[in-house]
Order: sequence, then C-alpha cells, then structure tokens
Amino acid sequence: MSENTPRDYRETVFLPETDFPMRAGLPKAEPVMLQKWEDGALYHSVRQARQAKHAPLFVLHDGPPYANGNIHIGHALNKILKDFVVRSKFLMGYDVDYVPGWDCHGLPIEWKIEEQFRQKGRKKDEVPAAEFRKACREYAAEWIGVQREEFKRLGVLGDWAERYATMDLTTEAKVTQEFHKFLMSGQLYRGSKPVMWSPVERTALADAEVEYHPHVSPTVWVKFPVKGDTAKIVIWTTTPWTIPANRAVSYNPKIAYGRYRVVSMQPDLAFEPWSKPGDELVVADKLAEDVKKNALIAEWERVGDFNCDGLTLSHPLAAFDDGYGFDVPMLAGDHVTDDAGTGFVHTAPGHGADDYLVWLKSGRSLDSIPDTVDPDGAYYPHVPLFAGLKVLETEGKKAGKFGPANGAVMEKLIEAGNLLARGRVDHSYPHSWRSKAPVIFRNTPQWFIRMDGGLRDTALNAIDNTAFYPASGKTRIRNMVETRPDWLISRQRNWGTPLAMYVDKTTGEPLKDAAVNDRIIKLIASEGADAWFTRPDEDFLGNSYNPADYEKITDILDVWFDSGSTHAFTLEGRENTQSPADLYLEGSDQHRGWFQSSLLESCGTRGRAPYKAVLTHGFVLDEQGEKMSKSKGNVVAPQDIAKESGVEILRLWVALSDYSEDLRIGKQIIQTTVDAYRKLRNSIRYLLGGLNGYDAAEAVDYKDLPSLERYILHRVHELDAQVRAAYDAYDFAAVIRPVADFASQTLSALYFDIRKDSLYCDKPSDLKRRACRTVMDILFDRLTAWLGPIMTFTMEEAWASRYPDAPENLYRTLPAVPGEWHNASEAARWEKIEHVLAVVTGALEEKRREKVIGSALEAAPTVFIDSDPLMAAFDGIDAAEVFRTSQALLSNSVGPDDAFRVAEVKDVSVVVHIAHGQKCQRSWRILPEVGSDPRYPDLSLRDAEAVAEWDATHV
Repeated sequence: MSENTPRDYRETVFLPETDFPMRAGLPKAEPVMLQKWEDGALYHSVRQARQAKHAPLFVLHDGPPYANGNIHIGHALNKILKDFVVRSKFLMGYDVDYVPGWDCHGLPIEWKIEEQFRQKGRKKDEVPAAEFRKACREYAAEWIGVQREEFKRLGVLGDWAERYATMDLTTEAKVTQEFHKFLMSGQLYRGSKPVMWSPVERTALADAEVEYHPHVSPTVWVKFPVKGDTAKIVIWTTTPWTIPANRAVSYNPKIAYGRYRVVSMQPDLAFEPWSKPGDELVVADKLAEDVKKNALIAEWERVGDFNCDGLTLSHPLAAFDDGYGFDVPMLAGDHVTDDAGTGFVHTAPGHGADDYLVWLKSGRSLDSIPDTVDPDGAYYPHVPLFAGLKVLETEGKKAGKFGPANGAVMEKLIEAGNLLARGRVDHSYPHSWRSKAPVIFRNTPQWFIRMDGGLRDTALNAIDNTAFYPASGKTRIRNMVETRPDWLISRQRNWGTPLAMYVDKTTGEPLKDAAVNDRIIKLIASEGADAWFTRPDEDFLGNSYNPADYEKITDILDVWFDSGSTHAFTLEGRENTQSPADLYLEGSDQHRGWFQSSLLESCGTRGRAPYKAVLTHGFVLDEQGEKMSKSKGNVVAPQDIAKESGVEILRLWVALSDYSEDLRIGKQIIQTTVDAYRKLRNSIRYLLGGLNGYDAAEAVDYKDLPSLERYILHRVHELDAQVRAAYDAYDFAAVIRPVADFASQTLSALYFDIRKDSLYCDKPSDLKRRACRTVMDILFDRLTAWLGPIMTFTMEEAWASRYPDAPENLYRTLPAVPGEWHNASEAARWEKIEHVLAVVTGALEEKRREKVIGSALEAAPTVFIDSDPLMAAFDGIDAAEVFRTSQALLSNSVGPDDAFRVAEVKDVSVVVHIAHGQKCQRSWRILPEVGSDPRYPDLSLRDAEAVAEWDATHV
C-alpha cells in the first residue's frame, strides 16, 4: 500500500456476519423442515425425552373435523391454535399428548356417495347397504389422507400415525359400548313426540344440527266454528299445512278475549272478501285491530267478553270429510300470548313442542296424536283431502322449497268458508345445519337420552367446575344446557354407528343383557358396524332369546354422540395420556355441538366433564368483515398462503389476532403480517450476525455489566413473566405483540442502535463489547424460545443456524430468569434517559430537514436539563453514544429561548452544534482526537487501539 493511499479499514470492522438469510424463502424452506421433523419423529422424540425426565403430562384432545373436502381457513385457524398449545406446553416443560382425529359418519358423506351412485345410474335404494357403507368408508379414508397432509403442512405436531377416526372398527365398537352404558343405566327411552325433521335428508335432527335463517312463509287466519254458538274462534299460523293435523285450539285464561260482530267490509275490493257483515269472530282484544286490518273489515263492534273455558269447536274442514268430524277442544296453556296473531294457538300435537305438551297435559294419550306427514314430507295416504301432497320438495332444483300442501289447504279453507285472511311473513326459520334446507316438526318415534333426573344437574355442576377461555363461554353453554330438551340420539340413515340393541315386541322395553351387549361389541370390533346390519340376530341374541320376539333397532346414532364419545377411546385405554383432558379447543359454535355432546356423554357415563378447560375461537371473515363464499370471490385458502408467502405468515396472523372474536383476513392483512414477520426475522438475523464467533468465555458477569445491559435484562425479566402468563392463559396475542414491540422498539430502535458503534468498532476484548455480546446471547436464547411455538419454522431455522449440531429448538424448555435481572432502578433510569433522548432525536431530525447536518454523527448537541433527577440519570453514561452523535454536552440548566423543545417533555431543551474535529475513517465519528496516534493518523484513539489489536493477529 502506498503511503499516500488511505487505508481501507472495512476488514477491521466487526460487522454482523451470518449465513441466516434476510429473505426467508418460506414456501420452499418449510416443506424441507417438515420432512426433517417427520424423518426424525420429532413429536415422539420430544415426548420420550420429557417422559424420561418425568415431566408433568398435558392432554389436548382434538375435536374431529369432518372428513370431507380440503381444509379451509377456519380449519387452519383451529389447528394452528392447537399447535400453539402443544408447542408452548412443551416449552414450559410438559409432556404433551395430542392425537388428531376425524369425524367420519353422517349425511354429507352419504350425499356424496348417493351422488356417485346416481352418476352410475343407480339410486340409493338399489344399492345394498353393505356396498353403500363400504363406499362411504373409502371416501372418508381418502379425505382423511388429504386433510392429514394439509394439516401437517401447517407445521402442526401430533401423533399423526395413531390418529383416531370415528369410523375405525374399534372406535365403532367403543361408541356402541358407550351407548350401551346409557341403555343399561335406564337413561335411554323411546318417545313419540314432535322432533325437527328434515324431509330432504329423511332424518330427525337434534337442536345442535339446526340453524336459523330468514325465510318467507305463508300465513293464514282460520275460523274454527264454536259448537252451539254463532261465533268462530280465529287462529293465526305460518304453517297452513298443519291444519289437517289440528286437534285443539289453545287459549290463555289471563288474556282478555272479545266477541266482535262484523258491520261492514272495506269497499271496492277486487275480490269477494272471506267475511261478511253479521259474522261473529272471537280474538284477543289487544290484537283485534290487527286482525280487523288483515281481514279487510271496515267496521266491527265488540258485542261482549268471551269465555273460552270448556268450549268445543268444529274442525274448519269438517264439512268436507268425516275424517275431520271430531270435536276440537279448547285447551288452556301458558304458551299462548297476545303479542302477535289472534291470541289463540292452533294446536297440532304432532307438529309442535308446545302443542304436544299442552295436549298431553290435558290428559289425552300419545295414541291420540295423529301421524300426518311421512318421512319424505308428504301427507300419509290416510290424510283426508290431501293424501300424497308434499309440504316440502325433496328432490331436484326445487328441493327445500314449499310443495303444494300449503296451497291446497288454503283453497279448501276458502271453499269451506273458514279462511278469514292470508298473507306472507319474513321470519327466522329452522334449517338443517348440513343441507341448509328448511325443516318441519314431525311426530315420530325416536330414541332419547333423558336430561332430567340427574344428567342435567350433573352437567351444570361440571360446567361450573370447568375453566372457560374466554370466560363468557361458561354462561353460553350453561344457558343451553339449562333449557335443552332431552337428547335425541336416533337417526334414520345408513352411514353411522348403530343403536345396537333389541326391543321386546310385547313390552316395548329395550333388552338389557350384558352378555348380548358383549357379543355385539365383539362382532362390531372385528367387523365394524356392518356386522349389526348383516349378521343374523342369533349371532347377537345367542340361545337365550327368540329373535321373533324382539325388534332389532336399525337407526344410527346422532353423529354428535359419535364425536362426543371420542374421549372414551382417545383418552382412555392408551398409554401416556389421561382423562379428563386438560383442554378442548374449538370454534364458538361448538358450545351447542362438540363441547356439549362430549359433556353430556361423559356426565351420563362418568359423572363428570371430559375436560378441565374449554377454549373457543371465532370464525374467519374477509377484510370487510363479510362471510367468505366462492360466489363472492372472497375466499382465502390456507393452501394459497402457504404457496405464496409461507405457512409462517399464516401462523403469525393467527397469533396477532384476537381469536376470541371473529377474525379477518385478506391481501392487505396478509401483507401487514408479512411486514411484521420481516421485522422479527431481521431482529433475529441481527443477533445471529452480532454473535458471530461468540464464545462463552466472552461472557461478562451480571455485576460487571454496564447500565444499559442491566436495563435490557430487566426488560427480559419483565417480558419473560408476561410470556409465561400469556401462554398459560392461551393468550397468544399477548405473547407475540409485546415480544414484537420489544424487538422493534427496545432492541432495534434503542439497544442495537446505541451499541452498534461498540459492537462494530470496539476491540473484542473490550468490556462493553463483551457485555453487549453477552446480552445478545441471552436475547437470542430467549427470543427463539418465546417465539418458538408461534414462528416455529423461523425459530428452528435460527436455532439450527447457530447450533447446527444441537437438537431442535422444540426440545428446549424455558428456564427461569435469574432474580437479579429484576432491576427497578435501572428501569427508572432508562425511562428518564429515553425522555431526554426523545427531545434530542427531535432536534436532530429538525436539523436534518434543514440540511444543517446529514447524519447524527455530524452533530454535537448541547442538552440543557433543568431537572436534577433527569441529570442524575446520565451519571456514568456516555451521552454521545446514547444520542448516536459524535459528541454531546449535558448542561444542568435552562436552555436558551431558541433551543429545541418538545411540549411533552418538560425541563429538556437542545441546541445542535456541528461536531468539531476530524472524521474517523473507521467509525465515522468526528472527534478532536483523530490523528493523535501516529500509527493511525486517520483514526480516533479507540479505533487505533482496536486496529492495532486486529493487526497484531492478522498481519
């Protein structure tokens, strides 16, 4: 090198150096990492390591998704949250049991298989049951395989090899065994009562399988003649099709009823009205004006009160057929109100819960309740006038729409002179959760589990002893259980676990024989539920019973009973697990679904809940808060995010969201998450670069650390407690948000920036640089541990980058932070320093905008601090390093009037001067001392010493 050529000092500067890339390349890197984990059986290996140390056990029980179709963003949210739980519990030192599972039985798969057979020209009734069930089983198995790989792509750890499925042969046997417990304990009974029935699906539905949607229904005001009187009772209903099933009219003795005589009808009507002057109509006084308006009556007069007690009416269709010639009693009932309608309730005990109850309460028998509508939603052949007409269409494009029944009934009522008015109403109406088609109430014999007599009270007590996240979940499920009817568990379908039992044809009582049950269980365990449908009765009943004396029940169990029994075969009878589970985690709709069915099943068979805690999350909407649908084009698929940005972005989005409410996702939200990810990744990358070549021999004892390092460790101490508490409460946003803020504000914007000069330019043996690297080593260990459960791919990548021969990051547990790191005095000191720093930064920014300076290193601010506590905070602190300037002067006085001030910070003002001296060609600081060392005439003294040490080992 020529003496006149300035030396290039770049090689002597200790810039961060790491192979950890700035760009993550997640879509390509993640599958490689997943394969490595699978090849190394990571989940099982970590469990074994924990069990070897006798770690406490934590059990997360998986609520089974349905084995039908690719996973959607809601599935991804659910499984990622579960993975946060698994990994965070591993981090906290637990042995974690998590077995993923699938719900396989039920209507959606049946429909798919029916469609497949239809495409081959075969109707369902033409397909043998065994062949049909086999096709269902194969279909579900195929989708389990697809979904399993999609879930694993999300980074979800679990015992995938030993997954459970409700269609497994041993599982079907275990579910049947659980059903037999209800049979043998007397909690099961057969009742004929109105249940919600889906004509489209041809099966009964439980409350949990019904949802309410807006619906337009016809409405009618119908006249029932009073026997022995000239008056007619007026009822109002939104189900004209139930008039043939009418057997009574209900009233409330607390309501005031009046007899109204029609004086005149509205003039100039385009049709002949269905009432005329002189007609006497009975309605509730409170609703009289509304009835008058709808009946197109211009004027009527109230001629007196009306007492309904003991009256008998005629059916409005009695004149047309003797089948309607029976007496129609008036029944008193508290369910009748005068809020809407007429103050009377048309009572069809086969088609409404209140109707059913008031009918039986009046002393009538179950046998007197007529069967009016068949499983297809059509009138039975014995129904006078309307045989075969459908209430709802069940096939083709009109499936779920009203059939001709309503119209036919209304026409007959007009013909009979007993229709007063009709209209249409928009209201909330029950629909099948699966088919989305309207349902009807239909009287059918079904099997129920009795809620009262013990089960309800046991379940309510179990709820009170369960932790809920959020806490509002307890009230929600409690209200549901308090008021729910008996559990309807029978379904009239093919693909499911059977109600495997026999009923005595003479007594109508179920057969309770342990030996018979054992034979049933053994055969189902070896052959699956098909055994129940294909084997002769003798194989189950044995030699003790004559099959001719018994009815074989061929209904299948409610699929909620299937999934509600999963605890019985997943948490019991397996090694290294326990029951009850520590946590159930599903969407908020499962308060009426899986959480409740599991609760009732376990309380009915074990007297307790199957879980200690329940966590619920909301649903995923688009960025505008609208429900996703293909027709709107607003569907966000997790598979697309994985391909474009990486699963890590999806995981970070979940963590940053408040999952207790509905979540939103879309392109802008994803981009915001990507930006947050980059900041966190860069913080980790900076630590790795700054720790290049770090050795434990460099470490500085806590007592020798400078003030700034002690402050940073105090923040680590605080944040560690926050992180632990947040993971314990499953509040993942309370992990990621404070940690991200700490990384960007406390570390990147403060600590790294202040110590950058020391890290890059101090000689390696310098105490301050060693202290900085000591703390960076601690920060790396803590950040990779804290963020491991959430940003699992990135933290594993970072850990392997620094420790390529060490076990995966997942093996680590979070050690306690030393108590001495808690340092309130340093926290108070740096709070004061940061107040001053904010004013200095503002002053420097102003001079930059005015182009007085280019960078902060060109400045030498004089900082006036008219506060002894603020001034004292800088004792022993290099103010220029804190301000990131070449020089700085602190003055314990009031600054001049033209000094820079910030309104929010009192007692601090700044005057920015230009730094005097020469620019150090290594650190770029401007100092008068530059050139003092003749060996290095263009360096500061500090930099000269550092280069001399470097030269001694490199030249």
